[in-house]
Amino acid sequence: MSEDSPAPLHNTADIDRHLHWFSAAMTLRNTLMSDVRTSVSLIGFGFTVAQFFRHLMVTSTGAALELGANMPRNVGLLLIGVGVVSMVASTANYHQGVVQLKGVRFVEVAMKTWSSRSAYLVASAVMLIGVLAFLSILYRF
Repeated sequence: MSEDSPAPLHNTADIDRHLHWFSAAMTLRNTLMSDVRTSVSLIGFGFTVAQFFRHLMVTSTGAALELGANMPRNVGLLLIGVGVVSMVASTANYHQGVVQLKGVRFVEVAMKTWSSRSAYLVASAVMLIGVLAFLSILYRF
């Protein structure tokens, strides 16, 4: 047996605890991925709102100007900002959960090879895209 492979689980109680641990780990990851979907939706909708109304204001001057010249920009920035802040908060919560699942309390049933790098990578990419979209809207108007 290599050092990286987990010790075999011999009794039913250890197997049950391991499966509960694995279920908690997957639930934690699924929660982060649903938060990623929500953040992507907010960021995408914010960018779309800002661009659509900007285009509308350029093509029609009468009714669109009644909304206020900066309203589309501000709404878009607000939605994008909420999406980015939501992603930061969700990633921080995910990290706290990962730290707890890899802590001493679960050391005998935890998967030693379980990695959360891909989840962090996806969350970081969404945050970066959100920040770039925010800056694009902020400096284009």
